Amino acid sequence: MMVNEAFPIIVQDAMKLNIALPPKAEAAFRAYYEFLELHGEKVNLTAISGAEEVARLHFLDSIALLKATNFKKKRVIDVGSGAGFPGVPLKIAEPSIELTLLEATGKKAVFLTELCDRLNIEAACLNERAEEAAHDSSKREVYDIAVSRAVARLNVLCELCLPFVGVGGIFIAMKSIGSDDEIEEAKRAIVALGAEIHKNCDYCIPGTDIVHRAVLIQKTTNTPDNYPRRFARIQKCPL
Repeated sequence: MMVNEAFPIIVQDAMKLNIALPPKAEAAFRAYYEFLELHGEKVNLTAISGAEEVARLHFLDSIALLKATNFKKKRVIDVGSGAGFPGVPLKIAEPSIELTLLEATGKKAVFLTELCDRLNIEAACLNERAEEAAHDSSKREVYDIAVSRAVARLNVLCELCLPFVGVGGIFIAMKSIGSDDEIEEAKRAIVALGAEIHKNCDYCIPGTDIVHRAVLIQKTTNTPDNYPRRFARIQKCPL
């Protein structure tokens, strides 16, 4: 599929998810793809290439989270943002989001800053490690929603992400539908961090037979001050 043909499918297939994109979204996603193609290989951002694959497996997959909970006017942090997924597509689809992109790798953080400038997107792009940033009072428990598409076990992601979420807020982890054991494994960590499983939202990416899962974890009380621990400790002794 040609580039010019690929991006109308985002608008059309978003409608299949009952998501109405704003008028400038198609042009923004096209510019996002072009910037990703230009810089992605040298920064090692994604193994997925080609306009249609990126449109469906990155952009549509990201904005599908809008069906899981209400993002309108919410303060959102994308932890381990990498190439900007899911945070930047969510901001394109729902411009009222107040977005923070948190990325530990310097080259990727620079990419995110340049991407937001190119797309004229207002977002805070932070080059920090999650386990350190979460102990900063200006970031700790101040977000309505934390999202992460990072490749890590759920118990590890919860320790890294839940400290950013205010009481009553939501952490959304993007997982496969085969994540039941992982969710069960994470239950002790979720309770220890002051949260509870809210619900799982399974969705099919339009135009594919791929089904993914958004795991929604709700913050019920403040996370104890000693979390998150140093990352080496998290890896060695996960909750």
